[in-house]
Amino acid sequence: MGLLVDGKWVDRWYDTEKTGGRFVRSQSQWRDWVSPDGRPAPGKTRGFKAEPGRYHLYVSWACPWAHRTLIFRALKGLEDIISVSVVHYYMGDHGWTFLTEDDATGDTLYGSDYLHQIYTKADPHYSGRVTVPILWDKKEQTIVSNESSEIIRMLNSAFDEWGNAELDFYPEALREEIDAVNDMVYPAINNGVYRAGFATTQAAYEEAFNEVFGALDTLEDRLSRQRYLVGDRLTEADWRLFTTLVRFDPVYVGHFKCNLRRIADYPNLSNYLRELYQVPGIAGTVNIANIKGHYYTSHATINPTRVVPVGPELDYDAPHDRDRLPKAPLHQ
Repeated sequence: MGLLVDGKWVDRWYDTEKTGGRFVRSQSQWRDWVSPDGRPAPGKTRGFKAEPGRYHLYVSWACPWAHRTLIFRALKGLEDIISVSVVHYYMGDHGWTFLTEDDATGDTLYGSDYLHQIYTKADPHYSGRVTVPILWDKKEQTIVSNESSEIIRMLNSAFDEWGNAELDFYPEALREEIDAVNDMVYPAINNGVYRAGFATTQAAYEEAFNEVFGALDTLEDRLSRQRYLVGDRLTEADWRLFTTLVRFDPVYVGHFKCNLRRIADYPNLSNYLRELYQVPGIAGTVNIANIKGHYYTSHATINPTRVVPVGPELDYDAPHDRDRLPKAPLHQ
């Protein structure tokens, strides 16, 4: 784990001493936008036009944020429109690496050794964390965005001329409710498990731990009454939650000490998780071996032995009971 400081790599773990033992995630710095007509995002001066073959994703099978983008690329039918490079699951002294083993592809554009070289290719003086996903513009040779929540919205609509335009996971009529759900799920669950796992004081850990399970309990109740997080329609909010749920039992329960309950112990959340996993195209975006390999070998401060647990047994293909609740069509 490390970061770039004025374009130079520094191997440095998160500093929690200044925050009372709390893990504080840094904000994504690249926040430009791809649109059908190339107009810049509000408040931006640089625009990027949607074109087939122009853009490239740098991702990790292990990372839940990158996983979001792989899901939207698959669901929207953009595999032939947006190319992909997959980093190796092990994050070592130089951060994410471009080995070509364990389902990693290497850097298929430039043959780089490390992901931080992609950041300095875009900005030789970049300072900040080196994260996935990255949406890269092959034409301008630069990063468009490294903010997953914004990349998936671009994939949801900007490339509809070439992808599945009938699917809309952020429909206008539901945006206010989707945003409200995201605003609850992100800090308490998506980032909450990291806040628990990376905490360096008991108080900081318990604070995050209680928020994680308070939010999961709330969602368990919500899903007892409706099929998805926003009523009867599958939306962006569900996919943002899914990438944490699918990692919860194999990683977060043990590695991040989120062990009050497993997702398997929640009847509604566990059935909901299986339903989402079984949506066509989704299973191919889930790589449990990479997920476990990354967390248990890359975080030496948490797991210094780097021993990867063999369990738990997982069967996301098992039948689910969500058909008992109404479901809206997956189109606009």
